[in-house]
Amino acid sequence: MPEMKPSRDGYGLGLVDLGQADERVVVLGADLTASTRANWFQEKFPERFFSVGIAEANMVNVAAGLSLLGKIPFVCTYGVFVAGRAWDQVRTTVCYANLNVKLGGAHGGISVGPDGATHQALEDIALMRCLPNMTVVVPCDAIETRKATVAIGKMHGPAYLRFGREPIPVITDEQTPFTLGKAETFRPGSDLAIIACGYMVAEALKAAETLAQEDKVSARVVNLHTVKPIDRQSIAKAAAETGAIVAAEEHQVMGGFGSAVAEVVAAEWPVPMRFVGIQDRFGESGEPEELLDEFGCTARHIVAAAREVLKHKQ
Repeated sequence: MPEMKPSRDGYGLGLVDLGQADERVVVLGADLTASTRANWFQEKFPERFFSVGIAEANMVNVAAGLSLLGKIPFVCTYGVFVAGRAWDQVRTTVCYANLNVKLGGAHGGISVGPDGATHQALEDIALMRCLPNMTVVVPCDAIETRKATVAIGKMHGPAYLRFGREPIPVITDEQTPFTLGKAETFRPGSDLAIIACGYMVAEALKAAETLAQEDKVSARVVNLHTVKPIDRQSIAKAAAETGAIVAAEEHQVMGGFGSAVAEVVAAEWPVPMRFVGIQDRFGESGEPEELLDEFGCTARHIVAAAREVLKHKQ
């Protein structure tokens, strides 16, 4: 069994890494400091941590001002709040001016559990990727989240990093390649490609194994951690070489990760596709495992989608 660790732990460690490497890095919190693991930065660099209270829109504007002073601000809150309540400030203050503000969107997806619909970010990828100048990253585990945090801290411009609360399988290590904007193939395959982000990469690997054992199907698994700028070459290559694609995300299927993949497929190499994710529903309270199954975000749902898309493969 793989080690289980919340991806938010990687975010907290990444913030500390950046703080040690660059004194320009500052962190802002909105009364969710421990929950987002921003407290790890606060403990190391208290003079570079700012609590603004429950005022997410104001926090984004404060971060924008700090960026104009030469700082590298990281905004830390739940994804549903920074992508929802503060979207106007993200759009008009940060992205329109192309400011160097980094947004940490914690508790992404349905697996937040008992917190329920108001705290489950199911639309944030769509809301962030449609903004000009915005980079959007959804890493697959805690180790990759740490790398992604450092990477967006080193790039210039707005960035949104989505990560979760619950422990998930650690499927990468320190040697696993990570480059912003470049997908990685985690399992070779020739019959279809499962392209996934975040927690769903681990589920895609499980699904690929099931397909191999039960159906003798060779499924490629692609970790597309950077939703924007998207790796068009890797997607087109997967489409051309396998002839069918399943996109998997812990997010609404409309407008999000799968839609981003489909835009590339339609333009570069059209093939049959199926979409695994949340089907036009609000979230609800429950245990994470129950919610992931109820809302269609597990390996068995990927397997079903793969079997369906293969029926339509040319």
